[in-house]
Amino acid sequence: MSAHLFYILIAFAVSLLCGIITIPIILDFCKKYHLYDIPDQRKLHHNAIPRLGGICFMPSMLLALIIALMAFGRITGEEKISANPWTLMFLVSLLLIYFTGLIDDITGLRPRTKFLMQVFAASLIPMSGLYINNFYGFLGIHEIPFWIGAPLTVFIIVFIDNAINLIDGIDGLSSGLSVISLGGFLYSFAREEVWVYCILIAGLMGVIISFMYYNIWGKPEKNTKIFMGDSGSLTIGFVLGFLMVKYAMDNPRVMPFRQDGLLLSYTLLIIPAFDVVRVILKRMRMHVGIFKADKNHIHHKLLAAGMNQRQALITILTFELFYIVLNLQVLPNFDITYIVVIDVIIYTAFHVMLDIIINRKELLKIS
Repeated sequence: MSAHLFYILIAFAVSLLCGIITIPIILDFCKKYHLYDIPDQRKLHHNAIPRLGGICFMPSMLLALIIALMAFGRITGEEKISANPWTLMFLVSLLLIYFTGLIDDITGLRPRTKFLMQVFAASLIPMSGLYINNFYGFLGIHEIPFWIGAPLTVFIIVFIDNAINLIDGIDGLSSGLSVISLGGFLYSFAREEVWVYCILIAGLMGVIISFMYYNIWGKPEKNTKIFMGDSGSLTIGFVLGFLMVKYAMDNPRVMPFRQDGLLLSYTLLIIPAFDVVRVILKRMRMHVGIFKADKNHIHHKLLAAGMNQRQALITILTFELFYIVLNLQVLPNFDITYIVVIDVIIYTAFHVMLDIIINRKELLKIS
């Protein structure tokens, strides 16, 4: 275990260092070529902020992966590291997503084009043999066939990819939630001794943490503040969607059967997932296009309730941690269907409480 921990730490350190070195270079590049996220009536920032922070995510992760694997080979004496077909297909599809986000950040892409690229990239995963094949008793369903699991897998990956992208509304939120999720998956894959995925995750965590420093504490007037952009949020979202499917799939050749396979994966992504579902349902109820931008996300509501950005960030991250403790420590003996119902009730009650606070504030303003 000590050797495995060593190369996981190597991956994390290399990636962290890559972020520390490259983000200032990206900031200067954005300043030189005027690549900024321009404020508008929907956005919360009031200054033009560089938006290409995420372009260093995937290169840093892959470099950390390569260096850590080389170190692993030297430590263990293994000259070759095996890679499954779905791992190779994942890297190909991740490249497609990364360049889609990069092009969108630099020149702009139509939402339809970006969505089709996400669907195409996600479709490569079940084609390689990796797909959701077990519901672990959710709604009374256990094993499911490929013809159901494959399209469901594509939907889940695209859904999570967009959920991480859409919740990226205040400093540190998307990256903070992602670090919590990645940390959970790192622990889970380490528990199953799937070490290649552990160093892949550690490599992504390192660069995200270095980005968070500039994103949260950077100053626009000193050219030290940056946003991740779509190249970052889409990359992170796709990785998390893949990890969710990977851990949730029942494949005894890779990992033994885990009753919490689906529950853990779902819980680690619960806040961004629930937020997108709630926003879409509200848009449908208001007869507004589901792709139309608005200010109904959870962070918008917390700000409307009187919090500042830092308080809203801490509240949402704490809410995610609360769900992890609740689902994996307090309710592990419940049927997964009941756990999901309890989660929905708690989330709904939270937003009802927020609506009451916001309405009272509006009434006070009127009076």
